[in-house]
Amino acid sequence: MNTARTAQKTTAQMTTGSVVSRDGTRIGYLRLGHGPAVVLLHGSMESARSHTRLALALAGAFTVYLPDRRGRGMSGPYPADYGIGTEVEDLEAVLAESGAQLVFGVSAGGLAALETARTRPDIRKVAVYEPALVMDAGWSSDWISRFDQEMAQGSTAAALITSMYGFDLAPPVVKLMPRRLLESLTRMGMKKEDKKAAADAVTMRKLAPTLRYEGLLLAEMAGTIDTFAEVSADVLLLGGSKGLPFLKPALDALAQTLPHNRRVQFPGLDHGGSSDASSTNPGGGKPEIVARQIRPFFAQQ
Repeated sequence: MNTARTAQKTTAQMTTGSVVSRDGTRIGYLRLGHGPAVVLLHGSMESARSHTRLALALAGAFTVYLPDRRGRGMSGPYPADYGIGTEVEDLEAVLAESGAQLVFGVSAGGLAALETARTRPDIRKVAVYEPALVMDAGWSSDWISRFDQEMAQGSTAAALITSMYGFDLAPPVVKLMPRRLLESLTRMGMKKEDKKAAADAVTMRKLAPTLRYEGLLLAEMAGTIDTFAEVSADVLLLGGSKGLPFLKPALDALAQTLPHNRRVQFPGLDHGGSSDASSTNPGGGKPEIVARQIRPFFAQQ
């Protein structure tokens, strides 16, 4: 598939809108398609446009809403007391606008989708791709203080490396590389992306500040697996065979905890399996393959 042509086609068909969350913050979204409403929540280092191919694959059967989560693109800033409650309120505002009872979420977006379903029995079905839930209640967010300091100093590349280690995302071979080299390569990558990016593009540099809040979210929700026994919705648990190892234990546990669920693993896909190609997902995923599981799941009464 020609990804650029698909993105152009999708953009041409999309409309934009916004809602106001409970704290008065604007949450912007893209909308595409016709039929029952589905909300797609992106993950970390992503924006609403990160799932344009998935949206296009679903748009023949559903009206797809793609909100920008806080701190990105069309949506407003984080509050001082940010937490999972903020994510739930933002999603609730989009649900009220769209009338959606179907939600798909990736990583941190998947965690927000599950928590909202726990408190909102009117959500009928939830599909999540490797939700960012960790089993260890003591999961550390101590790295955020160093991250904040580096961001305040304008050292965005250094902060990105700090978050990579904080989230335990570094592959073994990368851990052998000197940190200074990693920062230099990251800085070069950001400059290259900035040079090519359109004025309204949500780049790696623009997304970097959001990572501290993703860290806070993971720390807040760490070890809360038992609470998801309260989810009444049907849940489709998705992941890739090459997904993030530190999220797999919770995915396994969710399959044993959620009252109504089934699980699908995609051979060869990684954590970005549902997402478009980007600077943080250079190979791109296989959204059309993921859509083949989501579409019938959401269509079934």
